[in-house]
Amino acid sequence: MKQIYLYPLMIIGLLLFSSLANAQVSQPEAPGKEVPIEGLSIFPNPASGQKVYINTKAGKAKTIQVYNVLGNNVLSAQLTGNELNISDLDPGIYIMKIQEGKSTATRKLVVR
Repeated sequence: MKQIYLYPLMIIGLLLFSSLANAQVSQPEAPGKEVPIEGLSIFPNPASGQKVYINTKAGKAKTIQVYNVLGNNVLSAQLTGNELNISDLDPGIYIMKIQEGKSTATRKLVVR
């Protein structure tokens, strides 16, 4: 007699568990999460000249921050065009933070 009640309870339990396992919870977007910049291209990279060109699909004004591998800000610029002067940077690896409107992107820049 105990087995007759056990099977329906097991089936109900499995159904509840499977419906909970399949439920998707939407979480609010975390603050500080990057909204990608459409059509972003940076060239030449690695850079051996004095300029780097930063193009986007929207072509709006951009704020550029360049950091060395220690995290120190070594270059800041407001671009209305697409040309960034990197003549003051020593050869090495840098991190670029690019902001265009509400969109941001982080990219690696190699200077030879």
